[in-house]
Amino acid sequence: MAEIKFEIVKTIAVLSESEKGWTKELNLISWNGREPKYDIRDWAPNHEKMGKGVTLTEEELNKLTSALKDL
Repeated sequence: MAEIKFEIVKTIAVLSESEKGWTKELNLISWNGREPKYDIRDWAPNHEKMGKGVTLTEEELNKLTSALKDL
């Protein structure tokens, strides 16, 4: 399996933290050297492991923000 490289460009928010120290975060991340995208996923302490997540473009994030405001 190919190694996935990432760089957390900006931490925007920590949404929650589990008893084991994992955090659900909204970050701006560059995956494999590509243009950074917004990303929501669980992270182990020190970001040494990650859970499955959702990656969004800025346009998708704006649409999600609008939809959440309408709730």
